[in-house]
Amino acid sequence: MADLTSEFIGIKSPNPFWLASAPPTDKEYNVRRAFEAGWGGVVWKTLGSEGPPVVNVNGPRYGAIYGADRRLLGLNNIELITDRPLQTNLREIKAVKQDYPDRAIIVSLMVPCDEESWKAILPLVEETGADGIELNFGCPHGMAERGMGSAVGQVPEYIEMVTRWCKQYCSLPVIVKLTPNITDIRRPAEAAKRGGADAVSLINTINSITSVDLDDFAPEPTIDGKGTHGGYCGPAVKPIALNMVAEIARDPETAGLPISGIGGVTTWRDAAEFMALGAGNVQVCTAAMTYGFKVVQEMISGLSDYMDRKGFTSTSELVGRAVPNVTDWQYLNLNYVTKAEINQDDCIKCGRCYAACEDTSHQAIAVTEDRVYSVKDEECVACNLCVEVCPVECITMRKMDKGEVDPRTGETVGDYANWTSHPNNPSAATAAE
Repeated sequence: MADLTSEFIGIKSPNPFWLASAPPTDKEYNVRRAFEAGWGGVVWKTLGSEGPPVVNVNGPRYGAIYGADRRLLGLNNIELITDRPLQTNLREIKAVKQDYPDRAIIVSLMVPCDEESWKAILPLVEETGADGIELNFGCPHGMAERGMGSAVGQVPEYIEMVTRWCKQYCSLPVIVKLTPNITDIRRPAEAAKRGGADAVSLINTINSITSVDLDDFAPEPTIDGKGTHGGYCGPAVKPIALNMVAEIARDPETAGLPISGIGGVTTWRDAAEFMALGAGNVQVCTAAMTYGFKVVQEMISGLSDYMDRKGFTSTSELVGRAVPNVTDWQYLNLNYVTKAEINQDDCIKCGRCYAACEDTSHQAIAVTEDRVYSVKDEECVACNLCVEVCPVECITMRKMDKGEVDPRTGETVGDYANWTSHPNNPSAATAAE
């Protein structure tokens, strides 16, 4: 049976599934329940400096986007960092760590961007016995407006500076949590690396307004007639997160920098995809808030079964396997040709493929009077839109063999002389210069 034991920047946990810093990790009661359910680790909800407590709204804190079946696709959150006293949190962290020494406990931190504030809080966290700290440079609302969170995470110089302070005044591993609300995710990752970060985690939530009340004309959630932007998370952000993880994993400046993947992890497959693109482990929030802590048990069993089927004995064998296959468009082989094929036995004659192709694509699907749909190879550009809209998965893409003639272009498939001279081929472009 596959061994799911994870060792991430020297921090061991029984599996690679951690709860992200969020409402589910706000207190001892929650974290104990999470560990009993099987989570390998938690990132404790973000702590701030001692002083006046943070005050959250006493009203709706979440907005949501749903699929047609009422399945939660995205969650918008306007809650701030912990509103519980610092000393209370520190005491609870210490107690939980003592009782669950084999589980990872990371403490998320956000304090004003000055050296003395960080110097003051770091020893207090270290005394709890926590395994590491995560610097919250991603919160896009409320705290950012106070000069913290993504206000810091959007400035590489600040990231590098604060990371250096943490490495100077703390012996715990330092994870820098990156904001996606930036043009190029590689720049803050490079800054974290220069500052000495042991790892980065991403993505934090995306700046968002999920909906507007069209009677009161206010963003939702609405507090006394007003609304504000929040942080968007959940399955809908997964494609953005995967791309950003891959960008860091394959960039020469940041390749090898450990990554904790965050963003829409709901199933074992989601987690495996993040890991294949370079994440050493994953953090989960929305799935736990939607389905409860025991959702991790399905993730554990699913990942274990997958690893057994692939012959992997350790999660480290999965990490980064897909990175070499992530490339830029210009490097794609334009001689690779496929055509859509419709399995008539499985087709339910709904016509969605025809409507999509006829109206918005390449008019490559024919239909008879008795509603039999077929692909016109001479028009098919293999865009696979029909595959994506088919509700019963009866359409597949067939790879044309080398030597076949593409009926659309009249060219022989696998004629590499054409590819060699194609302007999109980097070698050809270099030769032309």
